[in-house]
Amino acid sequence: MPPLTDDTLFNGRLICRQHRDGYRFSLDAVLLAHFCQPASRDRVLDLGTGCGVIGLVLSYRHPDIQITGLELQPALAELAQNNIRANNLQNRFTLQQGDLRKIKQHLPAESYEQVLTNPPYHKVGGGRLSKADECALARHELSADPDSVIAAAAYAVKNRGTVACIYPAERLATVIAAMTKKRLIPKRIQPVYSYPESKQARLVMIEAMKNGGEGLRLLPPLYIYQYPDGPYSAEVEKIYKG
Repeated sequence: MPPLTDDTLFNGRLICRQHRDGYRFSLDAVLLAHFCQPASRDRVLDLGTGCGVIGLVLSYRHPDIQITGLELQPALAELAQNNIRANNLQNRFTLQQGDLRKIKQHLPAESYEQVLTNPPYHKVGGGRLSKADECALARHELSADPDSVIAAAAYAVKNRGTVACIYPAERLATVIAAMTKKRLIPKRIQPVYSYPESKQARLVMIEAMKNGGEGLRLLPPLYIYQYPDGPYSAEVEKIYKG
């Protein structure tokens, strides 16, 4: 395994080892893990789990749910397994290595109450590709464009179950169109801004229900920083402290 760094969350209560020179999780994953609202005993699927950070945070916050992570890259899948063991979550968090575009070969249909994904969202040609394949696959839509991601989520989630994802705000229309094609009806949307004076949202978190009815809640903005180049906002600080 490549060299690792020993990182922690929640003041050291959660271990999250990462590849020192490969893809490393960002704030996006932590925000999404706090945005979702699994019920007691839910089965939750994390598509593109990477090092497993979303599953780790969910396991910490919701000790009575079962989590499955699906990860394409063998090295990241091995790392996620390492993190599962390091946090003694073997009975609650399982890992499947495989391609979400071939999800039918890996997981049964409509078997999860909630599906989450923090997918790659840089268009190919729309950003500088990393020289490291691990970073390129994790950040660019080389193997997981919105249609593929949403189709996999729609396959795996139960009827009336929920799908939650995080994307750049400018991709909102594309993601909603992909969702509605698969009968995933948006129910909660929260814009994420860099700081209160920002003119444009940076990210957007979306929760949709399979075969859901009308009734969309637009949540208040979430601000990452207090001001440009400043400290985290009180809300993000609270998230990181757990």
